[in-house]
Amino acid sequence: MTADVAAAFRDEWSRVVATLIRATGDWELAEECAQDAFALAVERWARDGVPGRPGAWLTTVARNRATDRLRRSAVGGSKVEEAARMWEPGEERSDPDYSGIDDDRLRLMFTCCHPALSIEAQVALTLRTLAGLTTHEIARAFLVPEATMAQRLVRAKRKIRNAGIPYRVPPAHVLVDRTEGVLAVVYLLFNEGYSATAGDDLVRVGLTAEAIRLGRLLAQLMPDEPEALGVLALMILHESRRPARVDGEGDLVLLEQQDRSLWDPGLVEEGTRVLDAAVRLRKPGPYQIQAAIAACHATAADPALTDWVEIAALYAELSRMVPSPVVELNRAVAVAMAEGLEVGLRQVDALGESGRLSGYHLLHATRADLLRRLDRPAEAAFEYRAALDLAGTEVERRYLARRLDECRGAS
Repeated sequence: MTADVAAAFRDEWSRVVATLIRATGDWELAEECAQDAFALAVERWARDGVPGRPGAWLTTVARNRATDRLRRSAVGGSKVEEAARMWEPGEERSDPDYSGIDDDRLRLMFTCCHPALSIEAQVALTLRTLAGLTTHEIARAFLVPEATMAQRLVRAKRKIRNAGIPYRVPPAHVLVDRTEGVLAVVYLLFNEGYSATAGDDLVRVGLTAEAIRLGRLLAQLMPDEPEALGVLALMILHESRRPARVDGEGDLVLLEQQDRSLWDPGLVEEGTRVLDAAVRLRKPGPYQIQAAIAACHATAADPALTDWVEIAALYAELSRMVPSPVVELNRAVAVAMAEGLEVGLRQVDALGESGRLSGYHLLHATRADLLRRLDRPAEAAFEYRAALDLAGTEVERRYLARRLDECRGAS
C-alpha cells in the first residue's frame, strides 16, 4: 500500500464503511466494497495522482461497487435504489426519538454496541468496522488467539443482521444500556492510535483524532454522564503528551525522559477542566480514575515532582473497580516508584507467576526496567530479549534493542 493510500485508509476507512452500511445494511458487503475501493486507489492514484478529495473518491468507488453487486444479486431489490442515492442524514429529524446528532460513524458505533451483544463483541466489532483494525490487531488488544476473535466478529455481525438492530444513535432513554460498550470502544480506538499494537509507527494520529472527535460528540450527547466526560478527559490528557513520545529519529521516548516543554499546555488545561466537570457529578468511575492518573503525570513540571503515592493509590482504587492484570502491572510500577523498586518488582514477579499476562510484552519490559534500575543487568537483558520477541511495533522493538545492548555491555 502506498503512503497516500495508507494515509487515506487511516483517515477515511470508517467514513466509507459507515456510509455503505447505512445505505445497504450489509456489513460484509460494505467492508468488501471499501476494500475494493482502496485496492483500486493503489493502482489509480499511482497513475493519475491523488484526487483532491480522497474520501469522496473512495466513497463513490465503493458505492458503485456495492450498487453493481446488489444489482447482480437476486435479493438486491430496493437496496439498489438506496445504495445509488445514498440518502442524506436528516431524514430522521421528524422522528421523535431523533438524537440530534448526524454522524454516520457515531451511528455505526451505537449499532455495534447494542446490548444484545456481549461487551467483548461490541468492542471488537466496532474496532474492526470503525477503525479498520485487523483481526490480529484486535486479538492482541484483547489478549486472545486470532481464531477466537475471528469467530466473535462473525457471530456479532450475524446477530445484528438476524435481530434487525437499527442503524442509528438511540434516543436518550436507552443510551444508558449502551454507554459501557461505546466508551470502551472509544478508548480502545484511542489506545490503538496512541500505542499501536503492530506496524512501523508507535502512534497512528488519525485514530487518536477520530477517537477524541467521537469522545466530544458523546460528551455532547450525554452531558450528565460522568464517565463520558472521564474518557474524554483521559484521551485529551494523553494527547497533550503525544508530541514528546517519539524523538526526531522516530524513536520511543519514555515518560520520565520526555521534553515536557513539548507537551501541549492547552490540552492539559482542557483535560483537567473536563475531569473536574466529571468529578462534580459525584459518580466516580474507572475512566475518571485513569484520567486522574493521567492528570498527575501531565501536571508534574518535572519527573521528580510526580506524586507516585497518589498514583499508586489511584491504581489501587482502579483495580478494585475493574480487576485486571494490566492494571495490576501499572500499579506495581507506581508502587516501585513510591515505596521502592524491590517492592514493585515482587508485585511484577507475582503477576508473572500467575500466568495472567502470558505473551504480554510489557510484563517483560516492566520487569526488565526494574531490574536495570536495581543494577542487575544480566537479568534485565534476559527480560528485554523476551519483550523484544513479543513487541508489535518497530518503534518499540528499536527501544528494547537499545536497552538490551546497554544491559549486555554492562553485564
